[in-house]
Amino acid sequence: MATFTITELAREFDITPRAIRFYEDQGLISPSREGPSGRNRVYTARERTHLKLTLRGKRLGLSLADIKSLVDMYDSPKDTAPQLQSFLQVLARHRAALELQREDIEIMLAEISAHEEESQRLLGLAAPDVAEIVVK
Repeated sequence: MATFTITELAREFDITPRAIRFYEDQGLISPSREGPSGRNRVYTARERTHLKLTLRGKRLGLSLADIKSLVDMYDSPKDTAPQLQSFLQVLARHRAALELQREDIEIMLAEISAHEEESQRLLGLAAPDVAEIVVK
């Protein structure tokens, strides 16, 4: 069975070993330990997949709790229909949160545009005064 070191996984996924240890602390991955005092982490293909799922969830902006439930579903031998339903619920919640964020961003961008236009207008009115000061 293929195994991986923390350095190999960090390199493969372009993350730091510290990030991998963090995901381990969060219970998202759990490598076996080998060597003196169990210092060396050994990751199986299963752990590599858990890390890949974790990073995919992070890219989607999911919380660690949601990612943990997805990783746990991956290991579950149960029927996949309930797992997929649960995944769809997680995605729906996340989509709703992102839609709200998008609305907030659009409102903020409109406010910024209004301030920019007003500032440009005021600069246009103030331009002759500035020119007089510079000439004097």
